[in-house]
Amino acid sequence: MFGKMKRLLIGRPRKSAELEAEKLGKLKALAILSSDALSSVAYGTEQILIVLVAAGFTALWYSLPIAVAVLALLAILIVSYRQTIFAYPTGGGAYIVAKDNLGKISSLVAGGSLLVDYILTVAVSSSAGTDAITSAFPALHDYRVTIALSMIVILTILNLRGVTESASILAVPIYLFVVAIFVLIVCGIIKYFTVGAAAAHAEFGSVVSSVSLFLLLKAFSSGCSALTGVEAVSNAIPNFKEPAPKNAAKTLMMMGIILGAMFSGITLLAYWFGISPESKSTVVSQIAEATFGRGVMYFIVQGVTAVILFLAANTAYSAFPLLSFMLAKDKYMPHMFMVRGDRLGFSNGILFLSVLSALLVIVFHGNTEMLIPLYAVGVFIPFTLSQAGMMVRWIRLKPQGWMVKLFINTVGMLTTLIITLIFIFTKFQQVWVAFIFLPFVVYLFYKIRVHYDNTADQLRIDLRNEKPITKGNTVIIPISGITRVVLNTVSYAKTLSDNVVAVYIGFDDESIQKMEQKWAEWDPGIRLVVLKSRYRSIMRPLYKFIQTVEWKIAAEDHVTILIPQFITKHWWENVLHNQTSIMMRAFFIRNKEVIVTTVPFHLDR
Repeated sequence: MFGKMKRLLIGRPRKSAELEAEKLGKLKALAILSSDALSSVAYGTEQILIVLVAAGFTALWYSLPIAVAVLALLAILIVSYRQTIFAYPTGGGAYIVAKDNLGKISSLVAGGSLLVDYILTVAVSSSAGTDAITSAFPALHDYRVTIALSMIVILTILNLRGVTESASILAVPIYLFVVAIFVLIVCGIIKYFTVGAAAAHAEFGSVVSSVSLFLLLKAFSSGCSALTGVEAVSNAIPNFKEPAPKNAAKTLMMMGIILGAMFSGITLLAYWFGISPESKSTVVSQIAEATFGRGVMYFIVQGVTAVILFLAANTAYSAFPLLSFMLAKDKYMPHMFMVRGDRLGFSNGILFLSVLSALLVIVFHGNTEMLIPLYAVGVFIPFTLSQAGMMVRWIRLKPQGWMVKLFINTVGMLTTLIITLIFIFTKFQQVWVAFIFLPFVVYLFYKIRVHYDNTADQLRIDLRNEKPITKGNTVIIPISGITRVVLNTVSYAKTLSDNVVAVYIGFDDESIQKMEQKWAEWDPGIRLVVLKSRYRSIMRPLYKFIQTVEWKIAAEDHVTILIPQFITKHWWENVLHNQTSIMMRAFFIRNKEVIVTTVPFHLDR
């Protein structure tokens, strides 16, 4: 039943040879890898206004120069990451750049930050998408967490089906969002210049005494949340069709142009229409209402905005599994993240991402504003490390035109470093968790690497000098009676060794006597050892017996315990049986001198 359900939801397994067909063209890649960045239009301007409104309505005009500064930073990042794409065409982004140029610790900080950022991306996107729905339908406000979790489940299933299939499905609503926002911007501009705004806006350039440099920096750092997701294209170059670097670079440029235009338009309309942030209505919702009223176009804009906010999480579903694969290949994450699933995607990474992001949504009750600062600081640390790594690369290699490239990455590094510091100082109360969690993640990476190194050291052999040692085999079969299961096990044991012993543990003289009589009557050709347990324990007397045998024969023989176990026809019937055999296996498997094997006997009915 589980297999049929899996095939229905995920589809048929794909051959490894079909991997090339999973590569993305520019249009599909733009939809999948840019959905996070493009969706930030829905809350980037709002985050600026939330900070400025604390100084009063008049201070909202500062959103315009702050937006210009955010756009300048976007241009710097686009140009910088374009250089990264051509320098590191295998993908991996900040992790690979830092690993190659800055060393192990910096690469793990970058990798850990990105992994945390992708988890937060899914949580923030699903929460923000829910906000858009509840703005249009306030009655759903109490079901925010349930709606967000439902969307995470849908995205998980889509991504388990494969990159190409999810791209084909998700590209349509993403491009509908882009079209809807541009229609909103154009119609909003026309309405402002023909009809005017219903509400007065703050006068541009007016002096506001309550505005401080700290407040402006805090608003700027909040607006920089619109830049999260810019790095995703450079991380996922292997997902592109050939020539992958050129296609990735073109996709990155298209994303930058579209994002810059939409962010500019929304910020300008918010200022012209005198929009201020509200708890139950997003800025985009208010702009759409001011432009179209509560008509069909309003609900179309809200609908596609909600969809794109949900689908923004898909950027993380594309990048998180790839980055996990690279970390696992370097032995900093479990090897299971290197395994491709039935549909050729890294399904373990997809499932791990979904579970952790769902937990965040539950813990934060779907509150987007609480998650965004963590989300943004998680991406600006890798931004800074990536730029610094590229600077070191140009100085070290000195390729043709390296001075210009060095200048671009230096400007990028200084800018993102300043933004990171602004985030830390202006939003410390909201981002302090990152300074506990991030070192813990890096420590976890180190512990995983140490484990794999230790395991490799212990498993490695000297091919010239270390050869298999031939020894005998003493087989011990714990039994509770004479049944077909025991017959099956004894028959198998006699093919392994001539030295087979059955062990029966009795709790009283009567049960022991009956067992000895039955065994003598059956006479299977192996010796029966009977032990009496005064405290009704099976493990302790059996353990002492095995220790004694091991002590006597360890030099000449292996000691093998064959545990009889029958397999029921239905999974739920297994609850009624086999508890003792499972306990024996768990208990004796820890003894490094003993081989433990289960011999199954299948029941037909």
